Parts: sequence; C-alpha cells; structure tokens
Amino acid sequence: MPAANYYLLSALPPIGEMGSDPPMTAAAFLEHVAPAGKCRAEAEAIFLGEDLRQREALLAGETDEAAPAVLSAAQLRDAEPLPGFLAAGGQDDGPAPGALAVDAVWGAYFRRVSELARRSAFLAAWAAYEVGLRNALAVARAKALDLDAQRYLVEPQLGLPAEDFAGVLGEWSAAATPLAGLGVLDAARWRWLVAHDAWFSFADDELAAYAAKLMLLHRWKRIRQAAPDDARRPVES
Repeated sequence: MPAANYYLLSALPPIGEMGSDPPMTAAAFLEHVAPAGKCRAEAEAIFLGEDLRQREALLAGETDEAAPAVLSAAQLRDAEPLPGFLAAGGQDDGPAPGALAVDAVWGAYFRRVSELARRSAFLAAWAAYEVGLRNALAVARAKALDLDAQRYLVEPQLGLPAEDFAGVLGEWSAAATPLAGLGVLDAARWRWLVAHDAWFSFADDELAAYAAKLMLLHRWKRIRQAAPDDARRPVES
C-alpha cells in the first residue's frame, strides 16, 4: 500500500548508522504501524526474534535485565508459557530426536516467519539470511569443538547456503573477543539491511526493513548499557 505507507514512513524519525541510538522504541513503532495490520504483523515477527535472544540470555544467566517488545517479561523468564506456536517447538510431536530445546523453539519461530513471508519478499529474504547465518555459525562452532554439526542446525531448508557467509565467518573467527565477534556479525546484518531496505519505495518492505534496523540498534544500546567499557561501536561497512 504505497499511498498509505507514504504517511507512515514520512512520520517515522530517521534511523542513524549502526551503533547509533535508536530513534524510537519497538512498542512505539508497533503502535505507529498498527493501522497497517500486515506491516505490524511482520514487525512483530522481527521483534519476536530479538525477544527470544533476550530470553536465551536470561535463562543462561548472561544477563538479569531484558526489554521485550512482543513477549511478556514473565515469558522471557519462563514464568509463563510461550505462545502456542512456539511452545514445545511448535510441533505436535515435540522436538526432533537429539534436538536442543532452544533450537526447537527457534525452528518454530522461523517456520512462523516463513508463513508470514509468503506475502513479503523482504521478510522471506531476511529469514533466509538469518537462518543461513545462524546455521553457518553453528557449523563453524561444531567443527571447532569436534561435534556433529547436524545436531545444531535449525530449519536449514529455509536458509541461504553456508558458503554465502564465508567472508563474514572469516572476520568473526578472527575477532579478538566474543563481543567483537558479535559486532562483526551485526555489522554484516546491517549491511544486508541497507542493501535490501527498499528505501524510498514506500512499500510494506520498507517498513519491515525499518523494524529490522530498529531491532539491531536496540540490541546494541542494551549491550552498551550492560558493558559500557567493553562495547565498541560495531564494525561498519
């Protein structure tokens, strides 16, 4: 709906470069695009992925603070069940044999995104990139630890091939610290978003790309607040 989206996009604050302060909250963005139901659903799917990342960090004891956009604080802490399509991996028969519980949740998440992506070229491409990068990292880590990489793959049929990420993985493996490695990965994500953001098209995909950029900016804002002495500006293109 380019005509309707013109007003939605024109009223949004400009997004800065990677590592800059986010211009608005995820909740404010969702409220802003509420009149465009399809755009809101796509943005919620993108923000939900970041909520699941925060849930992992909370349950692993890596942090004690979180700011969810879609899930509740209780759901992030496992005090309340996840939405039905994520619970038990989102499959009637439960996770596949040998699969990690957290990967079963991620599998259900990406299947959900894939369903929404049938009406969104951007969301389909974004999901393929995210699944491909996640699995390429899983393979690299498994090989380093002499583990069976197949056990750690999530919905590989939905993702780009591992060879597409060879350059990024090379930079990631050479990073001096885990935080620097995350900076490499998120800088690559940002470059991908810039290349696929449908800028000035006023299409639904432009709003979805805005949501994905906003999500990354909030991720690094939390990182800076949690580790101000260690968090460097993410590697830029």
